[in-house]
Amino acid sequence: MRIDAHQHFWLMRDRTGQWPPAELAAIHRDFVPDDLQPVLTRCGIGGTVLVQSLPSVEDTTFLLDIADQSTFVRGVVGWLELKAPEAPAQIASLSAHPKLKGLRPMLQDIADVNWINDPILNPAIRAMISHELRFDALVMPEHLTALTMFAERHPDLPIVIDHGAKPRIAKGFFRGWHADMRRLAALPNVQCKLSGLLTEAGSAPGIAAIRPYAETLLDLFGERRLIWGSDWPVLNLAGSYEVWLSMCLDIVPLEHHDAVFGGNAIAFYGLESGPSQP
Repeated sequence: MRIDAHQHFWLMRDRTGQWPPAELAAIHRDFVPDDLQPVLTRCGIGGTVLVQSLPSVEDTTFLLDIADQSTFVRGVVGWLELKAPEAPAQIASLSAHPKLKGLRPMLQDIADVNWINDPILNPAIRAMISHELRFDALVMPEHLTALTMFAERHPDLPIVIDHGAKPRIAKGFFRGWHADMRRLAALPNVQCKLSGLLTEAGSAPGIAAIRPYAETLLDLFGERRLIWGSDWPVLNLAGSYEVWLSMCLDIVPLEHHDAVFGGNAIAFYGLESGPSQP
C-alpha cells in the first residue's frame, strides 16, 4: 500500500497572523479532506500521515478530529510545548488517541538553533518514548549539528527528518548538508522523509535538480529508512502532487518502491495497514 507520510490540512480562520501570507495565493485558502481525496485516488495512495502546521494544542485537536472522521488519515503528528512543566501529562493524555503517532516542534521557526539541546526537554522526551511517540524534526541545514547531539542523547527516541532537512537546492548548497546528514544517518534511531525538495529547488524545479539530493538521501539512509511524503498542499507552490510522485518513483529503484512509498511509513509510525473506517 502506498502511504503519503506528510500532508497538512488547515482552515484560514485559525491562521490569523500565521503563515501562509496572502501573496502565496496557491495555498492561502482552506484545505480539507475533500480537497485531497481525489488526488489520492488518482495516485493510488491508500493512506496518509497528517502533520501539524501551527504551534498550538488546538491545531493538534483539530487534526485528531479530522482523523476520527477520515477514511484515509492513518496517523497524526501533533504539537505540544515540550518545554512546559505539564508536557509529560499532556503527552500521556493525547497519546490515548490511537491515531496520535508523533509530535513536531517547529524547530525551523525557533531563532535558537540549539533549542533542542536544552535539558528542560528531557521529561517530555521520556514521556514520548514511554508512550511510543515519534519525533518529527522540522529542521533546516543550520539545525543539523544540534539535531545530531539530540539524537545521540536520546537513542531510544525514533526520529524522522522532515523534507531532507530542506537543503537549499536552488542555491546549489550540497557539501555541508551532505556531511551533516551523513552523521545523522549513522544513528540507527534516525530516519528521513523524501519530501519537500521540490519547493527548495527554486522557480523552475525539475528532476535534474532534485535527483542528486534524493539519491543522496537514499544512499545515506537506505531503502529501509527513507519515507516518501508529498508535503501537500505546500507542494502546490512548486508543482503538482502527480509530478512530485512521478519524479520520486523514477528516482527510487523499482525494487525499493514498496518500502519507500509505504512500508517504511507503516513501520515507523506504527500505522494500521488495513482499510480505515470513517
